[in-house]
Amino acid sequence: MITFNGNSVSDVDQLSIAELLAREQYNPILVAVECNGEIVPKAQYAHRRLQDGDLLEVVRFVGGG
Repeated sequence: MITFNGNSVSDVDQLSIAELLAREQYNPILVAVECNGEIVPKAQYAHRRLQDGDLLEVVRFVGGG
């Protein structure tokens, strides 16, 4: 189980960040991801595997003026 944007989520052990973003319908180009207090570079999304206890925050960019 991980914490994803403040919510407990199960069935994600060993998913990559990219796989979780796809499952949750986030466009990886339009988000920033923090895992356990560390910003994850977009180039690592496909390689970084989630583990039990991870704290993941995803911030979506919003345009406007």
